[in-house]
Amino acid sequence: MDNCIFCKIARREIPSNKIYEDEEILAFNDINPAAPIHFLLIPKLHIDSLSATEDNHQDLLGKMLLLAPKLAKEQGCEDGFRTIINTGRVGGQEIFHLHFHIIGGRERLPVMIHHG
Repeated sequence: MDNCIFCKIARREIPSNKIYEDEEILAFNDINPAAPIHFLLIPKLHIDSLSATEDNHQDLLGKMLLLAPKLAKEQGCEDGFRTIINTGRVGGQEIFHLHFHIIGGRERLPVMIHHG
């Protein structure tokens, strides 16, 4: 996608603070971190959201999920981290390119959703 900011980052048209890259996946620090450790894990292939994934994305999604804890530990999340995938407008997705937020580096992260 020509106007997608994450596609531009993957193509190196926009700089990022990269922490990992291979042929299919890129990980980089979030520019507006919610915690001391906050990076994004994206597929280089443009997929709008988790809802847009199909059977042929299974290997890519599995690779991303297996990579998340390895990178989290390398970045300093020794005792846990949070993985967030916002999906769609109602789910809080702001950039419509599938991405995982990996967040940690605090004693304990705050509760995400309060029951009411």
